[in-house]
Amino acid sequence: MPILQSQPVMPREPVFRMREVTKCYLLGDVEVHALRGVDLDLFAGEFIVVLGPSGSGKSTLLNILGGLDLPTSGEVHYLDHNLTAASDAALTRFRREHVGFVFQFYNLIPSLTALENVALVTDIADHPLDPSEALRLVGLGDRLNHFPSQLSGGEQQRVAIARAVAKRPDVLLCDEPTGALDYATGKLVLEVLERVNRELGTIVGIITHNAAITGMADRVVRVSSGAIAEIHCNSARISPSELSW
Repeated sequence: MPILQSQPVMPREPVFRMREVTKCYLLGDVEVHALRGVDLDLFAGEFIVVLGPSGSGKSTLLNILGGLDLPTSGEVHYLDHNLTAASDAALTRFRREHVGFVFQFYNLIPSLTALENVALVTDIADHPLDPSEALRLVGLGDRLNHFPSQLSGGEQQRVAIARAVAKRPDVLLCDEPTGALDYATGKLVLEVLERVNRELGTIVGIITHNAAITGMADRVVRVSSGAIAEIHCNSARISPSELSW
């Protein structure tokens, strides 16, 4: 019988690559260094948590990765596209086609129902989920025709997540998505994000100051004073239902 030879394990190619990224702001005459030489990769299908205190550079990192801001120096690549060399129109197209954003505050339009808020995104996406399917994914299939004022804070956040994932983004970037929620509701929102990652294969990145969330991640990136202090890989992810803080 022929001897079966093992095949070499090929390294994964990152979907997103940040190299030597710095970001400086001028506040009056003071130069503020928000990021200092950051290198970071994001891989297909992973769940990543970026952890750090307020003012550590987490939000700046997310904004640059998502094409909302440009670095002062360094490069950011999405596959074979250099985002730091892209025009404003190209960055707008990148955000529309590849990135979903979830923020601490929900930014829903009060005069539109949950279904209509989600449909705002699906109307401009190339291959969207059906708005009602997106809302069912986040557990709101029975709240389609409710207005934001008729929904709890956690339900409004889940509408915001449904709106973000309805366009089938490659990456879902979440800035303190549980920051305005109570403990039980926050865990419910994290369960929704874990489900989006697991069922749709979407890269999910959460930035937070809550260290308890790190157990549900594939990798944890600790940011301090604008630099990456540590990247830790979890041997196994735990369910959001097992988290406590």
